[in-house]
Amino acid sequence: MIFGRSERGKPPVEPVTLKILVAGGFGVGKTTLVGAVSEIRPLRTEELLTEAGRPVDDLSGVEAKHTTTVAMDFGRISLREDLVLYLFGTPGQERFWFMWDELSEGALGAVVLADTRRLQDCFAAVDYFERRAIPFLVGVNCFEGAPRYPVEDVRRALDLDDHVPLLLCDARDRESVKEVLIGVVEHAMRQAARHREALTT
Repeated sequence: MIFGRSERGKPPVEPVTLKILVAGGFGVGKTTLVGAVSEIRPLRTEELLTEAGRPVDDLSGVEAKHTTTVAMDFGRISLREDLVLYLFGTPGQERFWFMWDELSEGALGAVVLADTRRLQDCFAAVDYFERRAIPFLVGVNCFEGAPRYPVEDVRRALDLDDHVPLLLCDARDRESVKEVLIGVVEHAMRQAARHREALTT
């Protein structure tokens, strides 16, 4: 799609832009998810893991990981001609969490990525968005060789409210990621509608 153009004879469409965060634990696939779906070359702020970081970086389950996001990942995807999502991947390591408050400013919603091998790593992200009343969806990234559990078992393990969507996904697959992002937008719209209804009753 070329922005600023539309069908012959019709005025240009000015797209609505929405901000979505992609959060979760260290090594869960946030950078991969943004890269899989972005229609522009993603902006990445990755640095090599070093020996000095070993005492604070838990690599169990992701031993092959050699880099980490230190600020954010940024990508863009057009869901429709009039709807564009800007994706901001948050850093997963605790020492970079101070970035989250700035990145979450103005966000419509968030994806919390989870890995069943390290499910506890996404607790902080779930708590963060619950406390700030930012609509979020949990996407269970189905890594090869990782244990597979029924969705309801994962929901109970994360102690999620019934209204929070939980989907299985593959962060490497564009179509799978698009389904997750559409799910976040729809969930955020439902939450906003419920809030408006509550204000008028």
